[in-house]
Amino acid sequence: MFVFGGKVIHVDPESRQTDYSGLPKADIILVTHEHKDHCDPEAIETVSTKGTRLVTNQGCLTGFKDRIVLQNGETRTIEGIQIEAVPAYNLVHMRPEGVPYHPRGVGNGYILSFGEKRVYIAGDTENIPEMRDLGEIDIAFLPMNLPFTMTPEMVARAAKSFIPKVLYPYHFADTDPLILVQLLDGSGIEVRIRKMRYGQGAAGS
Repeated sequence: MFVFGGKVIHVDPESRQTDYSGLPKADIILVTHEHKDHCDPEAIETVSTKGTRLVTNQGCLTGFKDRIVLQNGETRTIEGIQIEAVPAYNLVHMRPEGVPYHPRGVGNGYILSFGEKRVYIAGDTENIPEMRDLGEIDIAFLPMNLPFTMTPEMVARAAKSFIPKVLYPYHFADTDPLILVQLLDGSGIEVRIRKMRYGQGAAGS
């Protein structure tokens, strides 16, 4: 959840891990992709009002007529906040049948412009080549959970490809985030570890 200029933005609210009943209602909800630990209708309803703007990829909440669908590469300004949808997909990690956990062109990462600050929420992705073209990123949130997204080594390579000023590993399940801190020591990237209220975050897919 982000708050900027009096606006509340929830990203991938998910009811199995968090009680949203006491959190502020959303002006904007961003959903990265349709997997149930990211696209959770119950959590979305909990934080929504009649005026909430819901932004999703093509596959999430297909029956919701008022959602705003962004494809990779599209940009919209909503409630005064510029939102860029960027690719999020697997190159290495596959399901047993050889299909990527997150196929290319399906899920979104998002870059939010909060004034002059650009914040990157990567969604479920690996260290894909498109990260080199993100431009200047002030704060990045990169996923680090196997087998669905990245190892600490992959996150370190991803971060070094675009050099955010601050990096938060997130969605990291049982992966030790201190490994990432060690890998990025001396890189000039400040790694911040949030204390999770309910364990270390959803295992997720």
